[in-house]
Amino acid sequence: MKRIKNILTILLLSATLPALHGCFNLDEEWYSEVTPDTFFKTKQDIYSVLYRPFTHGYWYEGIDRWYLQEYTADQFIQPKRGNDWYDGGIFYRLQYHEWTADDEHIWQTWRGTGMGISLAMECKKDLEGLDYENFGLTNADKLDHINQINAIMGYFYLRALDYFGPFPVVEDPLDEVEARSTDKKVFAKTESLLKAAVENTYASTPDNSLITQISQGAAATLLARLYFNAEAYIGVDMYEECAKICEDIIDGKHGYYELGENWNDCHSLTNKDSKAVIWAYPSEMNYLEYAWWFKYTHHKNMVQWFGIDNVSAYNGHCLTPSRKPDGSLYTEWKLGNTYEKFNDADLRKKQYRYKGGTDYEGMFLVGEQKMANGTTIKGNKEYNGKPLVFVDYVGRISSGTDPEKLSSTMADGEENSGIRPVKVPVASDNQYRWASYMVVLRLEEVYYMLAECLMRAGKPADAAELINKVRRRAFEGYNDPDPVTASNLDKYRMIDEWGIEFLGEGRRRTDLIRWDMFTTEDWWDHSASEDGSRKRFPVPTKAISGNNNLAKEPM
Repeated sequence: MKRIKNILTILLLSATLPALHGCFNLDEEWYSEVTPDTFFKTKQDIYSVLYRPFTHGYWYEGIDRWYLQEYTADQFIQPKRGNDWYDGGIFYRLQYHEWTADDEHIWQTWRGTGMGISLAMECKKDLEGLDYENFGLTNADKLDHINQINAIMGYFYLRALDYFGPFPVVEDPLDEVEARSTDKKVFAKTESLLKAAVENTYASTPDNSLITQISQGAAATLLARLYFNAEAYIGVDMYEECAKICEDIIDGKHGYYELGENWNDCHSLTNKDSKAVIWAYPSEMNYLEYAWWFKYTHHKNMVQWFGIDNVSAYNGHCLTPSRKPDGSLYTEWKLGNTYEKFNDADLRKKQYRYKGGTDYEGMFLVGEQKMANGTTIKGNKEYNGKPLVFVDYVGRISSGTDPEKLSSTMADGEENSGIRPVKVPVASDNQYRWASYMVVLRLEEVYYMLAECLMRAGKPADAAELINKVRRRAFEGYNDPDPVTASNLDKYRMIDEWGIEFLGEGRRRTDLIRWDMFTTEDWWDHSASEDGSRKRFPVPTKAISGNNNLAKEPM
């Protein structure tokens, strides 16, 4: 981990595994006296190395990966707002499935994925050579640490498989590296790493002490996710294998987990105590602040509304509109219409309001934005000096044109276009401002994976029961006016339920691909392309420029 040599520069510049093989074949040149033999002095040094791939994982969970998962799908958009957010047309290309190998978000994802794998391999190599008992730790601790590294490496390979399919597979950082592997080899590598982690990591306990590391339950959930999407990845149906793992997780065979009583249990300002959180990154004010959601979602002047002063807001993404500029609902497609997919009685559909301490309600900003004291938040662009009113449509209403004649496309946004979700709560109280941990895995996903597996196995009633255990918490007194039933559970209801429960959690593209809807369905300002190649992203031009072998067909 502390080998200060050329590899660090290559990782930072490209982080492409194929580019590393030249470095690894060179005689090592040390630019520091700090080597693995001299660095490890205390127990804390071991944890410093163990945590390094996780700090990269914290970054990786952020905006570029989210863009590729959400802006290419049916629930979120980042429209051009007057003169803002055209950004070279990247958001148009994502929306219309016209991205190219030159797009920066794709390059950053390739780069970040390769870097995550490389960092994990280096850490594993360093830790494997240590005698843990010399540091006051046990061999069981060593086994857990090595397999946490296996698991996070498996996590990065899983993301590589999802985004790119054939991705370079490396067994040892000193080995020669093939340019690109095959889907099946990446799948097999991911599976072997996660299986090892399931067998050798510590299981979670009721005290929630393991949620910021990869426990046995987290590794098992990642393995279930791999099997859940196996048909899309390698053309093999592994829903039965996924279902078995999900059943074991729910039954407590991989650690202690349970659903919370409230809809926001896993995303609340106290979610570090949630028994349903399986893996999360910590967050608090001035320490790993989980604030990018706020920055890219909210209007600049809403900083006043939220009562915070230590972060900027860029007025970027919003929900895909449910309505036309004249206010009528879209009925032309089954996907999208994001806000209207939430039942009117759903507690999440309330206007977000922070109540003090760790208490808040609602999950959306809709309509005219007024502070608790009655002060109206004003616009600063098309509606400069006028009330800021968030609307569920996209259209240049400020032009004065008859709304029925207005176009509604990615080019037609205004500063108030689109409803804004508040999936990550924001507190004006400094003590709780960024207290919500960044959740990577949660128990609700396990319930929904099992439900879909049962649905596919011809057991819709059992599937509906699992979904409703999660869904009912979003209604007063658990009285859901539109529960899932065996008769109404088809593929569209299933994909709607995924979209409602996991809105904005960076998985929508993957779910649509699994149901073969990603390239075959229409939604707002998006026509089906029927282009199967669009289910994966291309090898970035910048990666190929660093290693021409990447231009070759997978081996």
